[in-house]
Amino acid sequence: MLPADIRERVGIGEGTELIVLETSDGLALLTREQLKRRVRSELAGPSLVADLIEERRTAAKAEGA
Repeated sequence: MLPADIRERVGIGEGTELIVLETSDGLALLTREQLKRRVRSELAGPSLVADLIEERRTAAKAEGA
């Protein structure tokens, strides 16, 4: 149970379910929405599909030249 002043400070309403995430720095308490944002952020990055398509286009141009 989290004290009311902490819940208010971080914007967590009474009864909000929290997920415990173990990290290299310790434990983190996250709402589902916070966890979704964190996972999406960690998965964001270069598109492997776009990279593959670009490689194939480059190879096709080289073969046609």
